[in-house]
Formats: sequence, C-alpha cells, structure tokens
Amino acid sequence: MPDDERAGAASENPVREGSPDSAVDRVADFYGAYIDAVFDGGDGLARELRAHYLTRDLRRRLAAWEEAHQADGILRARDVPAHWAVGHHDAGAGHLFTTVTLTWGTGPDAGRTRLAVQSDLSTRLISDIKEE
Repeated sequence: MPDDERAGAASENPVREGSPDSAVDRVADFYGAYIDAVFDGGDGLARELRAHYLTRDLRRRLAAWEEAHQADGILRARDVPAHWAVGHHDAGAGHLFTTVTLTWGTGPDAGRTRLAVQSDLSTRLISDIKEE
C-alpha cells in the first residue's frame, strides 16, 4: 500500500492513547472498562474497577443511590450505553471536572445522558458523579 493510502487509512481509524498521570484519561479508562464489564456481565470486574478508580466515600454514596433508584449509579441507568465519550470540563480547588456523555441506542433517535464527574487531582480518583 502506498504511503499516502496508509496515511488516509490511519486518519479513518483514530488512535486512542492516554497517560496514567492524566485524570481525564483515567476517567475515560474507567468508563470504557466499566461499560465493557457491565456489558459482558462481569459483576466481579465491575466491583474491582469501582474499588480501583473511585474514592471510598463515593462508593458509599453510590450504594445508597443505587438502592434508592434500583439502577447503576455509575451509568445512572438500568441499561448499558451504546457509546460513551469523556471530555475535560474544568479544574480548580484540587479537582478536575470532566463531562461524560453516554449515548443510549443508535441513529437519530438515540438518547444522551451527560454526567459531571469530579476527580481529586492528588489521587486521580473519581470522587463524585452527578447528572448534568
């Protein structure tokens, strides 16, 4: 394949990359792995991911939210999204704020949920999740 064709093929298939030092990347890594685990039916892996990426306080608050709403507190839903996206929103007072957009279904009628996710910069752990 000529170099110009390879370059075109590369632009059609975006490269995903990240850094363990980036709180934004860690949120994206968490949501990607968590959604895969829930989609695959891996309750044990989903619990391990929560333990690794979330503060103890957030895990406690999520348990209460989940009991009250009978839904997954990470996804704020009873189902698994078809697509997710994570973007930087803001930072300040020792925290980083990202926006997680979850897409439910496909096509023009797909619904979307936006979540405000807070991470502590000192630990890079996710410390809060709220619907926007």
